[in-house]
Amino acid sequence: MVRWLEGPVTAADPGRVHTEGRITRAVVEDARERVASLFGTRPRHVVFTSGGTESANAAVWGATRDRPGRPVLLAAVEHSCVRDSSSRLAAVVELGIDRTGRIEPDSVEDALRRCTASGGPPALVHCQAANHEVGTVQPVADVVEICRRHGVLVHVDACALAGHLPVGFDELGADLLSVSAHKFGGPPGMGALLVRRGLRLDPLLVGGEQERARRAGLENVPAIVGFGAAAEVLARPGALDEEADAARRRTTRLLEAATAVDGVDAVGDPDHRLPHLVCVTVDGVEAEPVLLGLDQRGIAAHSGSSCSSESLAPSPVLEAMGVDGERSLRLSVGWSTTDDDVTAFEDVFSGVVAGLRDLRG
Repeated sequence: MVRWLEGPVTAADPGRVHTEGRITRAVVEDARERVASLFGTRPRHVVFTSGGTESANAAVWGATRDRPGRPVLLAAVEHSCVRDSSSRLAAVVELGIDRTGRIEPDSVEDALRRCTASGGPPALVHCQAANHEVGTVQPVADVVEICRRHGVLVHVDACALAGHLPVGFDELGADLLSVSAHKFGGPPGMGALLVRRGLRLDPLLVGGEQERARRAGLENVPAIVGFGAAAEVLARPGALDEEADAARRRTTRLLEAATAVDGVDAVGDPDHRLPHLVCVTVDGVEAEPVLLGLDQRGIAAHSGSSCSSESLAPSPVLEAMGVDGERSLRLSVGWSTTDDDVTAFEDVFSGVVAGLRDLRG
């Protein structure tokens, strides 16, 4: 990325035919191939975006524009960018979830039948690949298969899972899939919308013919290069498994240390979960003072989803699961996390909680 931020052709438009433009185009397409390889598809199916939020919005926009008046199906555990973009453009039909936050495939089948009987199939069905707050991995293959049988478009938000567990877009058979580069070590403000072969949707951003006329605007070449570099690392044989194994070992330690404290319980599926993320509830103490206490000791954690961080509002995901979001703590690790970081959490967590409980008493 630094080379393309400082080099002599950084300002070159990859859509131009001059030498600098052709050099830049080659770099963009090389990165596209790397991203496509990681996600099990062909480069032509990869549309670069500014991140997962834009990708999800583009998916909803395109699907609802072509199918006006039809509802969108989704579960309350979907990310806010999925929920909000859908409710702004269409009527929303909620899908059922179980106590771990997992979408129930039977509820998808039932909702599709009700919609079809009452006026036609929905414009789109959403199914996240895994939950971004509690880590529960969703039965996305089952949901996609149901949607295929009903001839309904399905969008998979894979932002929380991509780069941590395998994603095979072509094999999955989904119509649309969103990913975000920063979730696995790539640059912030960069992502992609994967579009299945033959699917034509109105673009969210118009005013240019970039990305095969699927997303207007001059390409962010340095960020695309960084996205491709991160994808290349994880696409190497065994790399994804190594990352996932290391992350799971560390989050297992985090979870064991947290739940060893009385009144701290795990949330989400204990087995079918993302390797790098766990969620717990802390009885008797609200999340904000726990977060501040950990931060004072050099531990960065979070409560609820990242999109609610400024207000610390109760998480709609946890509320849908019947969990007190104001007492939840989300612990995650990344490519830069070390065993010493985990040890630091183990050393201070119980003391932080005990001290806050003493103040309450």
